[in-house]
Amino acid sequence: MHFKQITKMAATVLAFSLLLPLAHANEYEIDTSGKHAFIQFKVSHLGYSFVLGDFPDFEGSFRYDPDDPSASSAEVEIDTTTVDTRHAERNVHIRGRNFLNVKKHPTAKFISTSYEESGGGNGILSGDLTLHGVTRPVSIELTRIGEGKDPWGGYRAGFEGTTTITMADFGMDYNLGPASRTANIYFSIEGIRK
Repeated sequence: MHFKQITKMAATVLAFSLLLPLAHANEYEIDTSGKHAFIQFKVSHLGYSFVLGDFPDFEGSFRYDPDDPSASSAEVEIDTTTVDTRHAERNVHIRGRNFLNVKKHPTAKFISTSYEESGGGNGILSGDLTLHGVTRPVSIELTRIGEGKDPWGGYRAGFEGTTTITMADFGMDYNLGPASRTANIYFSIEGIRK
């Protein structure tokens, strides 16, 4: 074997070995194009019932390794202009200055800072939520739903989580009464492994 061939083979092996860890990094793209991911919210209406809504347009990714859960992370960006409560007039109000002010703040973002698993696929995902131009720490109670191969040759993992925020903490202090100061946020996220 010639020196050039050996050098080329060595370079190929080195390149492959450098890429190999990335292939097994358990990084997932959130499946928003297939509509297998949802971000929904619930706010009390005068203490008598609830207003429910969602953010249909968002994107993001996460990293999860069941052998090393503490190395998990997630990042999500939400298009707040798409908020939908199934009521056109209310949507305009929520997008306006009293709440999301989407003309000034068209996106919201969550970037995780840590994950602590408590067992059985449950844990707390902590991170920074930027909403209405304000960034504050939040903690999401997370449950791993499952993971495995899909029928199209890919590999998927899914989680659901909940958190509660106080709207005034994010600069949204429009008075809807004491029962409506908080918003419960629910996430159902399915990712396709990259």
